[in-house]
Amino acid sequence: MAFRLSNNVIGALNLVTLLLSAPILGGGIWMATRGDGGECDRHLSSPAIALGAVLMAVSLAGLVGACCRVTWLLWVYLLSMFALIVALLGFTAFAFAVTNRGAGEAVSGRGYKEYRLGDYSTWLQRHVGSSKNWEKIRSCLAGADVCRSLQDRNETWAQFVADGLSPVQSGCCKPPTSCNFTYGGGGTRWGKTARPGSADPDCDEWSNDADELCYGCRSCKAGVVAVLKRDWKRVAIVNVVFLAFIVVVYSVGCCAFKNSRRDSVYRRGGGWKQAGYA
Repeated sequence: MAFRLSNNVIGALNLVTLLLSAPILGGGIWMATRGDGGECDRHLSSPAIALGAVLMAVSLAGLVGACCRVTWLLWVYLLSMFALIVALLGFTAFAFAVTNRGAGEAVSGRGYKEYRLGDYSTWLQRHVGSSKNWEKIRSCLAGADVCRSLQDRNETWAQFVADGLSPVQSGCCKPPTSCNFTYGGGGTRWGKTARPGSADPDCDEWSNDADELCYGCRSCKAGVVAVLKRDWKRVAIVNVVFLAFIVVVYSVGCCAFKNSRRDSVYRRGGGWKQAGYA
């Protein structure tokens, strides 16, 4: 019957979502349990596990509720979908609000940009710069060897200044240009020179130790914030499209819920006429 089409559509959509949730959940568990996992893996595993588990539970509720016409499961499914829509709306609005400020500054004669923490939104500064969060991020950066590619290049000064650097490499793997340090080769070796007392405080944080470099610098935090800003902006744009899709699915789910209730009334009443649909 035509009015059952919505149940079949909801069942098919939730079957796809259920299949997609399995690798997300499995990947999160794998990152959390593997013996050689670093801080980055452990930091990413919790959101992956939570997302995979929620998607699997909601998909199962929608799939069973639509295919077996279990009214209470569809009710739980619709409530979950409504909560998801509200959460996505809130996150998308928040993401656009905190990513509307800040950009890298071009450096004369350089192929890369440099970043200043104060240029970005206050919330992003506090979120990344807090002692608790920064220790995790710093450990993640060191464990991921984000500066190793610069060391492997072993470039001359002319080659170094001509190449582009990622925001994290620019902020964490070299001292700020204002320090006027002498390039020592190898991408991350610099010689400290005399400088005015009003120079960038990051100059004092710089170390040629591969485990230290400029990981304690504000410029490093700014580079991380720049990447976070870029990624959040992309996620916010994707969320707009995803929200439109979720609203359509929610509408179809409402139809499936109505059909399920209609079938329940039909079974209890012994027919459409007894149920009052004649």
